[in-house]
Amino acid sequence: MGKKWLPALGALVIAAGITTGGGAAMAKEKEKHKDILNVSHRGASGHAPEHTLVSYDMGEKMHGDYIEVDLQMTKDGHLIAMHDEKVDRTTDGTGDVKDMELAEVKELDAGSWFNETYPEYANEKYAGLQVPTLEEVFQKFGKNNSYYIETKSPAIYPGMEKELLRLVNKYKINKDKLLVQSFSPESLTIMHELDPSIKLVQLLSYRSYATITDEQIAEVKEYAMGIGPNHTYLNEEYIQKVVGNGLEIHPYTVNEKERMKQLIDWGVTGMFTNFPDLLHEVKKGK
Repeated sequence: MGKKWLPALGALVIAAGITTGGGAAMAKEKEKHKDILNVSHRGASGHAPEHTLVSYDMGEKMHGDYIEVDLQMTKDGHLIAMHDEKVDRTTDGTGDVKDMELAEVKELDAGSWFNETYPEYANEKYAGLQVPTLEEVFQKFGKNNSYYIETKSPAIYPGMEKELLRLVNKYKINKDKLLVQSFSPESLTIMHELDPSIKLVQLLSYRSYATITDEQIAEVKEYAMGIGPNHTYLNEEYIQKVVGNGLEIHPYTVNEKERMKQLIDWGVTGMFTNFPDLLHEVKKGK
C-alpha cells in the first residue's frame, strides 16, 4: 500500500452514520444530532486528569459513547494508558515509557499535575492517581463497554498490536463495540491482518485547508472504516466527500459548542471532545 500521501499525524475515529430520511426539518435535525458519536477524549479530560480511571468513569457519566485509550508500552511489555511517549507531562516522574518497567510507572502520581494546572479543581482529590494498564481498564469497565483504542508510536513498540489483541480476546471484549485507531497505516494493517473483524480508523493531521482525493479515500478503505482528522482545517466539502464515499469521520478535538454544531451540520458522524457533557447538550438541542 502506498501511503506517502498521509500527512504528519496527531490524535482519534468512527461511528454511527448520518440520518438523511424525510420528515420535517426539525425532526431531521434532531435525528442528525442524536446519531453523532460522542468520544470522551482521554476520558472527560477537560474535567479530570487524562487517561485515569477517574477520567474514564467521568466520561461515561457525562454521556460519552466511547472510552478512548491511548497506548504506550513498558519495558516489560505492559500496555498502559498514556498519550505521550514520556511520563513527564502527566505524572511527577521523568523518562520514556519504553525504558520503564510497569512497577516504576505504578509509583508515579498521575493526578497532582491536573490540580496544579487547573486550580479551579483544587478541591478534587486527584493527587495520587495511578497510570492504569489497559488490562485494568478492561477489568473495571467490562467486556460490553465501548472502547476507542489508539496504538501510539507503534514503531517504538514492536508487538504492540499483538498484545492489544491478546488482551481483547482474554477479556472477551465485544468487538462490535471496539474501534482501533492510529496515525500509522502500518500499525492498522498489522491489526487488520491479525484480526480482520476489528474496525479500524485512520488518524490524520492537517496543517492547512483539508483536502482528500478519491485515490486517498480508496487507500484508506482497503483496511479502515473511517478517518479521524484534526478538526481545525476541515470544511464541508471535505466532510461530504468522505461520508459520501462510505467512510465514517470523527474529528478531534472539538471543545466548543458552536464548532460542534457546525461540524454536525457539515455531516460528521462523530467527534472527540474533552467535554463530553457539552457535546451531549448539543445532541439534546441545547
